[in-house]
Amino acid sequence: MTGEIARFENAPEVALEWHENGTGAALATVVQTWGSAPRRAGSQLVVGGDGRIEGSVSGGCVESAVVFEALEAIEDGKHRLLEFGVSDDDAFAVGLACGGTIKVLVEPVGGALPVDLLKDLVAARKDRTALAYEVDLDSGARRLVRDGYAERLRMDRSGVEEDGKTFVAVHNPPLRLIVVGAVHIAQALVPMARIAGYDPVVIDPREAFAAAARFPGERLMDDWPDEAVEKLGLDARTALVLLTHDPKLDDPALEAALGAECFYIGALGSTRTHAKRVDRLTAGGFTEEQIARIHGPIGLDIGAASPSEIAVSILAEMTAILRGKRP
Repeated sequence: MTGEIARFENAPEVALEWHENGTGAALATVVQTWGSAPRRAGSQLVVGGDGRIEGSVSGGCVESAVVFEALEAIEDGKHRLLEFGVSDDDAFAVGLACGGTIKVLVEPVGGALPVDLLKDLVAARKDRTALAYEVDLDSGARRLVRDGYAERLRMDRSGVEEDGKTFVAVHNPPLRLIVVGAVHIAQALVPMARIAGYDPVVIDPREAFAAAARFPGERLMDDWPDEAVEKLGLDARTALVLLTHDPKLDDPALEAALGAECFYIGALGSTRTHAKRVDRLTAGGFTEEQIARIHGPIGLDIGAASPSEIAVSILAEMTAILRGKRP
């Protein structure tokens, strides 16, 4: 999940699975919203040929109508573009304080939505490849776009283009947070990041720190940090946070990140500590431009004191950088 907790991110995989096991499936996608519609553009609902559903396009107020249309679409193979308005009279009953309108595209798998195209989309997501799914709402022509819509991809913002007929659904790899140092700040940051839509991994070769009891249910790696990040891979949807205060642990991962495309690199430490870090990296041959990518001291300056407050400041800074806001 990303952003809003209720958003369903695995719809393409579920739709493909249901189609391939003979159940049949249709994908319903919010393409446009007005007013206080409860789901953002790009939110998806999967409808099975047997009536089962996963996901949501409205929080419950129009799902039954979408399911009815989706079942018909599975039968005839044609897509539908549906528009629903919620009046002020019944707004409070469905959680819309001021009413709202949503437009929903319903695409049957194996009909309007070709199976091969859906397979390519699912494969790209597994490979952590960012791409856009483009649909001409007038003609029904659809394709995957690997090079384009950079701003939409950066902002995770699906929607209709200015021409009024081209819908672009953003399919980014899941956000990932790699934390080096299983310290108290990490214990607070990891669950916060998971709520915010990140898939966290904690790296620390010190067994006493990287213990399951300290991070219940989370992925822990006891490799040396540079070896761990090499196994995980670093890409433009990855944030790297260094919390050990120990150059022997932080620097190897930091050096790997400076040669990769991580959208955020943050390192704990005072201004003086960071100055020493800069000196070491400069001596190691890294350029001023590369070193400037490091956020150190880490986090937004909100006067944080406790580990939890520091974790809030780090997550806030990560979010700002991800969304193009330069603190």
